[in-house]
Amino acid sequence: MVFSSLMFLYLFLPLTLLLYYVSPKPFRNAILLIVSLLFYAWGEPVYIVIMIFSTLFGFMNGLLIEKYRDRKRIARTVFMGSLLVDLGMLGFFKYAGFVVNNLNEAFGLHMNATDLPLPLGISFYTFQTLSYIIDVYQNKIPAQKNPIAFGAYVSMFPQLIAGPIVKYGDVAGQLRERKVTLNDFGEGARLFIRGLAKKVLLANNIGLLWTSVKAEPFTELSVLSAWISILAFTLQIYFDFSGYSDMARGLGRMLGFDFMKNFNYPYISRSVTEFWRRWHISLGSWFREYVYIPLGGNRIGRLKQLRNMGIVWLLTGLWHGANWNFILWGLYFGFFISLEKLYVLNWLKQKPAFIGHLYTLVIVIVGWVIFENEQLPEAVVFIGILFGIGGHVITDMASMYALSTNILLLIVCAVCATPLPEKALSAFTKKYKKTGAVIIPGLYALFLLLSTAYLVNATYNPFLYFRF
Repeated sequence: MVFSSLMFLYLFLPLTLLLYYVSPKPFRNAILLIVSLLFYAWGEPVYIVIMIFSTLFGFMNGLLIEKYRDRKRIARTVFMGSLLVDLGMLGFFKYAGFVVNNLNEAFGLHMNATDLPLPLGISFYTFQTLSYIIDVYQNKIPAQKNPIAFGAYVSMFPQLIAGPIVKYGDVAGQLRERKVTLNDFGEGARLFIRGLAKKVLLANNIGLLWTSVKAEPFTELSVLSAWISILAFTLQIYFDFSGYSDMARGLGRMLGFDFMKNFNYPYISRSVTEFWRRWHISLGSWFREYVYIPLGGNRIGRLKQLRNMGIVWLLTGLWHGANWNFILWGLYFGFFISLEKLYVLNWLKQKPAFIGHLYTLVIVIVGWVIFENEQLPEAVVFIGILFGIGGHVITDMASMYALSTNILLLIVCAVCATPLPEKALSAFTKKYKKTGAVIIPGLYALFLLLSTAYLVNATYNPFLYFRF
């Protein structure tokens, strides 16, 4: 079940909210756990066993680590065992087939590769249980004594499938006690509807352009067609993922939780480093806190800092998927961020802002070509077309038709990827408070109505980050 489905919007969510709010407060974590398990089982009835095991395993290990904190050898053994099991499950389901296939190809072997479907959200809830165990072991947080509360944390349906990655310490107090005011609920509803509109009205529609071009042989593309299509994907993946994150934050707010903001207009960045401070913020924060800093961060010399950054970006690529294009994509960004640390950032600070914006967008767009094309030769060919390599025509009838029929949508998406609409609404409501009190709710009602109308006949409604 996805958030942008009629089943979720008009059956699951209303029933969940009704059941949640008619229940006494002491029972709300149990209600949240039950509905979250039902939500997950709707799409993964078999793999729910894995999530339940991961939850119980993490809960018990947290208690054991705290119990034997003074006996460091036992606590360390439990801690290492927990890491190995959690990472082992993630590695088996996500990377075993990739490893076996590459060993077969490299050494002429004939081992059978596992071909198991990837459990939905396993990368997200595994990282959450890992952060919990690490924080308990490092005595940053006390172990959770209530299995219901811990289960609600791990399985919480708003952010279970595609994040944001929520650290236990950030919501521990809210798991104990939370209060939702009418303003909180209203803000949550607005966040959810805004995310739904991003996903349904913008990401789905602009994504059709990339899908149609990708289905054609790259050898027949013009330079203009290549640029139009990859710009479409650049906008699609942003509105798809940030839309989901907005919906997750909105649902959390309606239930009394305050999740971190996962996107902060990344396409307005003036450097690749800034881009990754604004894109998938929870993942970047996780790797910084649990990998980069423990390795020594930037405190142990320039060479080791570059090594640490290389490790982080290799793991970032691997986290996104078991394929060489994701590994290359991670290392690609690691290279540019390292280059910026050494030279480029200081140079960019001395240049006009538009140079930084243009440089960053080109780097990011080329990165999306690598990200989206699992066959690396195809990615190389496509990148070549973007820069006029290979004798492709600059423009043709197909590219002009694609541009003329999608130019308005491209402009709307480009504007909505900046803070301009949010600032305009804020300025309007500040200046015309009474009028804004009527128009703004009406605008969100219109977004919901249009999104619903789209979903009634929708045949294209993917969530790109479900596969990670």
